[in-house]
Order: sequence, then C-alpha cells, then structure tokens
Amino acid sequence: MKELILSLKTINEMTKLSVHDNRETILYKTIKHSPEELYTYESVIDQFEMRKNAVLDELKKAQIDINNITIVIAKGGLLKPVSSGAYFVNEAMLKDLRKPETEYVSNLGGLIAEAIVREGGNKIKAYIADSAFVDEMDEIAKISGMPELPRRSILHTLSQHSVAKNFAESIGKSYESVNLIVAHLGTGISVGAHRHGKIIDVNNGLNGDGPMSPSRSGSVPAGQLVELCFSGKFSQKEIMKKICGDGGLKAYLGTNDALEVERLIAEGDKMAELIYKAIAYQTAKEIGALSVVLRGKIDGILLSGGLAYSQIIIDEISEMVSHLGNVRVYPGENEMEALATYGHMILSKEIEVKEYV
Repeated sequence: MKELILSLKTINEMTKLSVHDNRETILYKTIKHSPEELYTYESVIDQFEMRKNAVLDELKKAQIDINNITIVIAKGGLLKPVSSGAYFVNEAMLKDLRKPETEYVSNLGGLIAEAIVREGGNKIKAYIADSAFVDEMDEIAKISGMPELPRRSILHTLSQHSVAKNFAESIGKSYESVNLIVAHLGTGISVGAHRHGKIIDVNNGLNGDGPMSPSRSGSVPAGQLVELCFSGKFSQKEIMKKICGDGGLKAYLGTNDALEVERLIAEGDKMAELIYKAIAYQTAKEIGALSVVLRGKIDGILLSGGLAYSQIIIDEISEMVSHLGNVRVYPGENEMEALATYGHMILSKEIEVKEYV
C-alpha cells in the first residue's frame, strides 16, 4: 500500500497542491482562480468549497485515489501564537481557522486538509506546518512603546525555515548552530533574525510593520496615520486595505506586478525606479537593524521569495548589506517541498507532532 503525502497551500489567486511518494514528486499543480471568480464570494471562507473541489478534481484527473493518501499537510494559517513545527488539525484549530476576525486565505489550507481527511476515511491524517503566527521572539523584541500594542510575530515562517535550513546544510552546519538574517520578499516582506534555531525578532509582514512590498504599506509615520484615520475620508476597512492590499507598489504605481514595474523602469520611468528601489532600501534597513540584534555575529543573509528573481532588487540589497555578511539568494519559494519534507518526517517519526490548544 502506498503512503502518499498531499501538500496544500492556498494563496490569493491560487491553490497549490503536490503529491509525493517516497520523496518523489508525482503531481505538482497550481490552480489559478481569476479575480472575476473570486469576486463572486463575499468572504474568504466562502471560497472553501470551490477550492476544495478544485483540489479533488486535480487528484481525480491524475488518477490519485485519496484512499492511498496517508498525510494531508497544509501551510499554517493565522492561529494563536505557537512554536514552530507540525500540528494536528484538531477541533480547536478548525474553530480558530474559521474566525472572521482572523480571516485570511492561508486559513483555507487547514480547512481543506481536514475536509479531504473526512472524505478519505480514518487512515488519512491532517496536519499544518509552520503557522504564520509562530512566536519565538525574545520578550524584549515585543516591546513597542505602547503597552496596548505589543509587537507581534507574523511572518513567512515556512519559507524562512526552509531556506535557513538549506543554507545551514550547505555550509555543513545545523540550523540550530547558526545565526542568520532571512528576508522573504513576496507580496509581503518579512525579515527575521534566526539565532540558533529560533526566530528571535521579525517584522510583522502582514499588516503594517517593516519594509513596504508590492501590495503592503509596511511601516508608515504613526502620527500621520492617526490623522488619516480620523480625517473622515476613509472607513476602518479602507484604511486596512491601504495597509494590506492596496499599499506599496500598488499605491504608488497602480500595480503590484513587479514585472510590469521593471518594464516601466526599462522604458525610463524614473518614478517607477524610485518606488521599486525603495523596497530594496527599506529591506536593507531592516536587515541592518537585525544585524544589531544578532550582535554582528551573522553566518548568512538569505534572500528568498518572488522578488528575489529581480536583479534590480537583489543588487540594491546586496550592495547595502554585503559588508554585514555572506548574501545568498534563493529565488521563489519552495514551500510545497518544505511541506512534503514535514510529511516525510512525520511518517518516519523524526519529529513529534504537536497538539494545538
């Protein structure tokens, strides 16, 4: 009997799935959802049935029987602060994934995983790995200046852990023995200080902390933001959309498509060049700040995510931070492979699966 691992990842306009058999990838599929299709749903949770059925359809097309699947593992969503690792998808987790106040597209992964388990029978188990809310921050890093507003750990945990462990292995060391700064450069940007196997400080890459990105504002002047909130011109929802969704490149240039911006730069658009390079500038500043957190003891500075394909961005960041340590670039993201690796470690009992409470 085969022991297949199904990995799932839900992002804004895509659902990704892969199936692995004994570390061999036998299916890798990206299902694209058009904006027109997604606009028909009032909330993210309403997309659940559509995305689940799309996954099941792809498995059927590939003639993969869900009864041959042993593990369904999804990228973790917005949950309570937890330590890193793999977790059972239990009732407490399902309840939190469905909460409207923490609604986010990554939450659908765990919900779909559990639904497939129910359809496949008791042999299949559902898990999530490396929630965006992994919290290993030093207590001092959580102090913000306002007791009501502690700094929170929200980041691209799966991506950051994956490249950090790959780098450590490439230099013949364990992840637990190195100090790294990892910047995930995607729709959002998170820059984390990794000290001996823990992410001890990181900007909140989701809603208004750290570098701006293609569609997020990053840190903005606090007093001016307060004035904008009380100007009467915008609702709370509209302000939040400015912070996450319509900020960054989208706000300045009307697009969050990096390739389109690079085309404008190639045609001589100086404004596009300035705004685009500001992403690199702000990311480099964040890396510089975290170099202090690590007391200057840095084994590597790792750049990953979709924007790591951009030579403009990579060159700008590297020029500003290379004096701090060895810069290594990991373009794109290998989160599906990272999920599968977690699945293999669960099957081989190399790691202990945790219980979400």
